[in-house]
Amino acid sequence: METGNHSCGADFTLVGLFQYGHMDTFLFTVITILFAVALIGNITLVHLIRLDQRLHTPMYFLLSQLSIIDMMYISTTVPKMAANFLSDTKTISFLGCEIQTFLFVTLGGSEALLLGFMSYDRYIAICWPLHYPVLMSRKICCSMVAGTWGSSSVNALVHTVYVFHLPFCGSRIVDHFFCEVPSLLPLVCGDTSQYEHTVFVSGIVFLLLPFLAILASYARVLVVVLQMSSGQGQSRAVSTCSSHLTVASLFYVTTLSTYTQPHSLHSPGRDKVVAVLYSIVTPVLNPFIYSLRNKEVMGALRRQMG
Repeated sequence: METGNHSCGADFTLVGLFQYGHMDTFLFTVITILFAVALIGNITLVHLIRLDQRLHTPMYFLLSQLSIIDMMYISTTVPKMAANFLSDTKTISFLGCEIQTFLFVTLGGSEALLLGFMSYDRYIAICWPLHYPVLMSRKICCSMVAGTWGSSSVNALVHTVYVFHLPFCGSRIVDHFFCEVPSLLPLVCGDTSQYEHTVFVSGIVFLLLPFLAILASYARVLVVVLQMSSGQGQSRAVSTCSSHLTVASLFYVTTLSTYTQPHSLHSPGRDKVVAVLYSIVTPVLNPFIYSLRNKEVMGALRRQMG
């Protein structure tokens, strides 16, 4: 495939969520509120986990890392999206689009892997409780977090460098509300089918495999939970795992539908709606699903509020 530097330098134009100008003010208000809710919820959760000694456990350490990722994740797309609602140009520079793509792929991959490690934590805690202090030591938890960031960054760097060295031709109009690999491929001059196989493989490794691991972990957890004699223990375990599985299903199903489908099956309208779910809705819901259904977190909140 022909490559060249002539694709660099020119700005891209983001179509946005809808193409109807009279909705821009309303959408700006809604998106700004969701952004504020996501930041407040995740900051509160990180703050509680840091301050309350009872939450200094592997499970809550991983949860605090998820909240940090979510804050960065939603901050990568929403501020530019909200600004474009009030702007007539709705442009993003070539470098800005490149940075946004790299950050989005890095944070999305990190969240996907971290959710898998969180399911492993619950599996060990419920199925192998005596081995939990060894298998989920502080060193192992830090290695998990470092591994998610490192592997996701390398994956994002490879995709970003490759895509932005392809020759973009004709219109620079991106039919999306942020720069994302599937939305940029239609602007490339030439056949991208071979590269789409690479995107598919990355989707399998970073999305499908962790999701299958989560389903397998919770299938085993469910078997163990049903054998418990304590009704309270059953209820607590099911509550914890069901909240995690709810978040995981929403995130993985939507991202898989975007990153593992052939380009010919993509629809800009559907892609934008699905992208709202995994780029905005998930970071908003995560802190509330984990906190409102968790007695330990709610207890920490009450203690901090006196």
